[in-house]
Amino acid sequence: MAKKIVLCLAVLAMVCGYAAISMAGEGPETVTFDTPKKGDTHINFPHWQHQERLECSQCHHTKNDDGTQGPYVKGQEKACTTCHEFDKDRGHKNCKDCHKANGGPTKCGACHTK
Repeated sequence: MAKKIVLCLAVLAMVCGYAAISMAGEGPETVTFDTPKKGDTHINFPHWQHQERLECSQCHHTKNDDGTQGPYVKGQEKACTTCHEFDKDRGHKNCKDCHKANGGPTKCGACHTK
């Protein structure tokens, strides 16, 4: 009986571990955004940490023929700067507002590195 319980727990641990790894494996672990100012910092965005907490559609979207924001379509994920020019104000608003609302870091050094 004890062997069956241990075996069941081992299988459960493997299944949960596989599920966690496969969920984290969607997209890169970290995305680096270069800021446009010479000598300025860049942002190392911990994609996997955010992916654990958010739905992909909260950040990723497509572009409609008329240039407006379209819906999220799995498989069409790209880095923000693929389509958007780096925009400090947009980045600060999106990131800091979400971090303030959800208890994330808001100090400059949390995102910006030299």
